[in-house]
Amino acid sequence: MKCAVDIEARDVEEMYINIDPIQAGGRLTAEAMKAAISFGDGYSVCDNCRNPPRLDYIKNPPIAQYHADLAAWLNMDTARVVPGARRGFQAVASTLVSKGDPVILTALAHYTEFMAVEAAGGIPREIPKNELNHITPDAAAEKIEAVIREFSRAPPLLFVDHVDYQFGNVHDVAGIIKVAHQYDIPVLVNGAYTVGIMPVDGRALGADFVVGSGHKSMAAPAPSGVLATTNEQAERVFRTTQAKGDVTGRTFGLKEVEMMGCTLMGVTVVGMMASFPHVRERVKHWETEVAHSQAVTDALLSIEGTKVLSDYPRQHTLTRIDTRESFDAVALRHKKRGFFLASDMKKRGITGVIPGSTRVWKFNTFGLTEKQIRHVGEAFVEVARENGLNILSTTPSSRRGMLP
Repeated sequence: MKCAVDIEARDVEEMYINIDPIQAGGRLTAEAMKAAISFGDGYSVCDNCRNPPRLDYIKNPPIAQYHADLAAWLNMDTARVVPGARRGFQAVASTLVSKGDPVILTALAHYTEFMAVEAAGGIPREIPKNELNHITPDAAAEKIEAVIREFSRAPPLLFVDHVDYQFGNVHDVAGIIKVAHQYDIPVLVNGAYTVGIMPVDGRALGADFVVGSGHKSMAAPAPSGVLATTNEQAERVFRTTQAKGDVTGRTFGLKEVEMMGCTLMGVTVVGMMASFPHVRERVKHWETEVAHSQAVTDALLSIEGTKVLSDYPRQHTLTRIDTRESFDAVALRHKKRGFFLASDMKKRGITGVIPGSTRVWKFNTFGLTEKQIRHVGEAFVEVARENGLNILSTTPSSRRGMLP
């Protein structure tokens, strides 16, 4: 009996300029593509696994050295690769949080942070955002005090997003951590949108844990990520197994409980490693990336009725835009309804705008060249003009969505 799966080849990155919010920082380098082919077999990196039989000890390929390089790059004491940022959240939460413990997150936290807390039996409590969609140290202090009053104890963990996924705003993480440490609360910094695309110094931030996403921001295959921490916290989160079989008497050496022994094997870890030299270099050009983000944002703001809901001027490449009074007004009368925008942009070689989105949506310009940035901005303006929208000669600086 013949069984075949017909999987169409993906050509998005070859055929289009991709501004999808979650894909921009995860595009593989040519080196990672080659590594993926060479190490595609599931246990390929285990060819030279010796004693102790653990991923972060493998010297060929140089996985052990890569772990050391990651920690140094993030200015933390030690690091492990993990199957995505969410597994980093889970490892920390299951180590520090017990059933019934309050855990502080923010009103802009990713859902996987909540899942990690729930899996550990914790009770989530959120720091509210302010009118500018920011999480502030003052708000963090107020929430900590409120949680202490409610539970009669300080929470064992606080999560904070370096850059949130909803608005792409850069938050005062160092200030929030300083507040949390006054209450002896360890802090996990979610760097899913920062580690690998902009400079991140965990020690300067004061972080106890820094978590990054390989497939979101480190030009790596999915699922991949990094969990970096201090020596003090490493003793807890990277603790080794104490289990012993009651019949066989078996023990399992230096296997780490939260890592389930080993984490990334084959294509994921080698893909991360292959892209690392490029990733380490590209974070040095963050100012150029932000300028590119600003250019496309300004092009959109030149379309009358459009507002930016993220910080303005832009400080990140992920931007949330409000086109309810521009593109959505077109959608109400267009034969394709809200799908016209994605369709018209795709005709111009640009993808990543979610089909049907003409109200509030996001885009990410990370990694695009200056020529591509120019084309994206001009394409949005062309689509607007062709559909009867007014193009302003200047970009009003007050057109930030949350301001009067």
